[in-house]
Amino acid sequence: MTAVAGIHPVREALRAGRVLDRVHVAKEAHGPRVEEIVALCRERGIPVRFEARAALDRMVKNLPHQGVVAFGAAEKYADLKDFVDKEGVLVVLDGVEDPHNLGAIVRTAHAAGALGVVIPERRAAGLTETVAKAAAGALSVLPVIRVTNINRALETLKEAGFWVFGLDERGTQMHTEAEFGAKAVVVLGGEGGGLHAQVRKQCDFLLRIPMAGQIASLNVSVAAGVVLFEWRRRAGFGG
Repeated sequence: MTAVAGIHPVREALRAGRVLDRVHVAKEAHGPRVEEIVALCRERGIPVRFEARAALDRMVKNLPHQGVVAFGAAEKYADLKDFVDKEGVLVVLDGVEDPHNLGAIVRTAHAAGALGVVIPERRAAGLTETVAKAAAGALSVLPVIRVTNINRALETLKEAGFWVFGLDERGTQMHTEAEFGAKAVVVLGGEGGGLHAQVRKQCDFLLRIPMAGQIASLNVSVAAGVVLFEWRRRAGFGG
């Protein structure tokens, strides 16, 4: 991921419309130029993280940054509105923070024939170089959609005729019993915490993967593969 350090370079990158994954601002940084950067980020939906100056020093190996550091996304994000009329499956990630997991899910989603992967802009991994490496080239061919709010995104998709299937170990229906239909959304929770309560309420169905061992759940990227290839089989793409 490319770093942009300094007030002027970051401000110009924002004004030029460059795709940025996030902007870090030192807690001690103040003034109209810093306020302008924060305002531009909010206009464009770019997450701003306020941190100690020492943290920014480590990010850019003590290069001059004036209290502002931005990171460019490895790939551009797609727009959710471009998918509401399509048929297929969308993968929605409710707070997956590990970039290796995100990359693996993108790779798996592409292999299964998914339309794209939806991620939230906060408390989740973005499109970093680590994600790109784990995706093994899939980022260049599978759209990743970043949304401000997962709940609102699910509402939009449901209004467009998508059925929402959440993966939850407490689900009452096995994933092999799901009737996905022509337009489906598979929602996967973050590492450890699973689905948030409000996201769970948005799901039309809660699915579980039956487990033979004593461990209650799978790694989220493995679970994604299990469910997505079951969707692919039921959609008539494989035996």
